[in-house]
Amino acid sequence: MTKHSEKFWILTITLTFLLVMAFDSLSLFQKECREIQEDVLRLHILANSDSEEDQAVKLKVRDRILLESGELFNTVGDKSSAQEKAAENTDKVEQIAKEVLAEEGFSYPVTAKVTRQFFDTRVYDGFTMPAGWYDSLQVVLGEGEGHNWWCVLYPPLCISAAEKVPEELEENFTEGERQVLESEPEYEVRFFIVELAGKIGNWLGSLND
Repeated sequence: MTKHSEKFWILTITLTFLLVMAFDSLSLFQKECREIQEDVLRLHILANSDSEEDQAVKLKVRDRILLESGELFNTVGDKSSAQEKAAENTDKVEQIAKEVLAEEGFSYPVTAKVTRQFFDTRVYDGFTMPAGWYDSLQVVLGEGEGHNWWCVLYPPLCISAAEKVPEELEENFTEGERQVLESEPEYEVRFFIVELAGKIGNWLGSLND
């Protein structure tokens, strides 16, 4: 074997090894992302429009729902129970939102429902939620065409006391899941790959609808 051939095979073996390691790492990352998606119930509030007034009232609706959510979910023990409790209280959530809108002089309708939808990768209050399909309590204000707001309803990460977030992460997620949640997506190519794969999957699925 010539020196040139020897270098070629060393390079080939090294690249193959690196590709296998990268694939294994990505597969594990995708697995952790899927487990996070199954463990979480999100709260998703869609504003009527992007006008300053509609965006401002969206936040007031958010604040009132979060204020009441402790009462609505204080007996919840797991994600399944939280999802069931959310489904049972959609009328209550709608009423809360309507009261806020009425107080602020708005009359457009409100719809609340538990649904499953695709979210892009997003950062919220110091942790990252990877892209994917999540169950969510969705609250649509009016036309629902404005920028939305979201947080994690279960485990209870929709809180203003940021010091409680690490505690909730520790209690409700595995070490591998926490590593994903605590990553910074702008420095992680894997987040981009997972999101791109999800969007391609959604596009292919829409072709069959």
